[in-house]
Amino acid sequence: MGSDGHSEREHFFGAAKVVAALTVLSRVLGMVRDMAILAMGATRRTDAFWVAFKVPNVFRRLFGEGALAAAFVPVFTDVSEAHGWDRARLVLANAAGLLALVLAVILVLAEVFLAAVLLWTPLDWDNALLVRLVMLLLPFMFTICLLALGSAALQCKGHFAYPAFAPILLNIFLIAAAAAIHLFGLGAGDTGLYLLCLGTVAAGVTQLIGVVWLLGRMQLAAMPRLRPLLSETRRVAGLILPMMIPLGVVQFSSLFNGLYAWVMTAATEGSTITIFGWSLSKPLTEGVVTRLYAAERMYNFPLGILAISLATAVFPLFSRYAARNDISGLRQATNRALRLCLFLGVPAGVALMLLARPALTLIYCHGDFLAKDADRAADILRLYCIGMWAYFANHILLRAFFAQKDTRIPMHLALWRAIVNILLVMTLVFTPLAAGVFGMATAVTSSVHALVLVWILHRRWGHIGLGRILRSVVRTAVATACMAGAILAVCRFWPADAASLEHWTEAGKITGVCIVCGGVAFLVAAWAMRSRELAELWGAARHEQPDEPAEPL
Repeated sequence: MGSDGHSEREHFFGAAKVVAALTVLSRVLGMVRDMAILAMGATRRTDAFWVAFKVPNVFRRLFGEGALAAAFVPVFTDVSEAHGWDRARLVLANAAGLLALVLAVILVLAEVFLAAVLLWTPLDWDNALLVRLVMLLLPFMFTICLLALGSAALQCKGHFAYPAFAPILLNIFLIAAAAAIHLFGLGAGDTGLYLLCLGTVAAGVTQLIGVVWLLGRMQLAAMPRLRPLLSETRRVAGLILPMMIPLGVVQFSSLFNGLYAWVMTAATEGSTITIFGWSLSKPLTEGVVTRLYAAERMYNFPLGILAISLATAVFPLFSRYAARNDISGLRQATNRALRLCLFLGVPAGVALMLLARPALTLIYCHGDFLAKDADRAADILRLYCIGMWAYFANHILLRAFFAQKDTRIPMHLALWRAIVNILLVMTLVFTPLAAGVFGMATAVTSSVHALVLVWILHRRWGHIGLGRILRSVVRTAVATACMAGAILAVCRFWPADAASLEHWTEAGKITGVCIVCGGVAFLVAAWAMRSRELAELWGAARHEQPDEPAEPL
């Protein structure tokens, strides 16, 4: 490919740095948000809020980072390349009108159903609270999905800043709501939870107004329209349903984990559940959903900053190569993105596993979130971290399939993954693993899923550059071992006693020193081995290496 192709490729990989920078700010504010909210403690009430918060969040992550973009971006890119931006604007208006109609129907039906449950079904106080919170949060689903559609169009136009900035608005609104809760002493009852819900909905409205304004500035805005239903819109609709299955698995599993943990929590001493005529003691304790959320947020921090930023930025590039039937370019871009993800994901998982307890103490041990809550959340987090490399890789691998409009294979694999994950959680929660099963099941199924996707792409393309990937993984593993050694040495010779690490200030000191020492060890080792991925991240690699010939691996 000539200089134009190289410039285009570097633009999209360079955009990942912009997305990552904004995402870092968003994630930092997200941590502040979580610190303020989790300071309310790990109780049955806060468990209800986090379960309810997962419902619209599934739609946010599924559409904002998944199926909607995966279906819309390839079609929208094809239209803009073949017919220009005027036709693309009409497709966007048509898709927006159809999506708004579908979301409105879902919202109204869901609200009516939940209202009927609340009015005519005898519910315990905790289940009634859960239903009310879900009803308050559902409108966020409507605004966030339309935001995702507009953001996908902006990304195809090469504008990545606002889609990455929009979550910052949500965090600002929730931080303000949490501050009001603590300022006016509303954390003990239900009122504070209602205020958090209203702040979430208000943030969604503000985000949507922002993306509509920016689409107008980019000359992509048009009044949503249902008719005529364009052929391109039908293509998007045909792609989105099967894509929702593979990309929705992680999000559905997260929602299922929250709901299952809610059901399996012993609200009172000696609570039991009957399964196939057997009466079993509920294996989980009050506050488990809140602790599970804390663990998920910790492992999603590096995932959101690094993997999702890269995958979001390179997906339009994948789609352009696929639209031109440039398999060589698609293979090189996938190989490069995959190597970068593993270079970042492997050390991130190991570091977070080693620093789970002090990191959780630093971020969350404030107010009524106690050291015992951090201990239990750390046990879950360590098991999640086993699959960190796979969480990173799956974002790239799935987009390689979707760029080629292949939904069948990811759908079938995702179905098996969902079934295995649910079975593991449902059965092993009664073992000594208890709440740890949520992390273990996710790590195991994600790892197998990533390996199978790599094998399929390798066979489909003749090769995917496995030798190049494996050599990169070996260098990354050696650098990660150096990092782990540095972290363990700091922990071994840290002067403070273990009891003092239960306070967030001392935990912050050791976490900071470990991150600096471990990071320096990793970077020095990677530099000594002349890691190409390190050079690419620092912008030193100005030209792609030529695609390697087929390898026997």
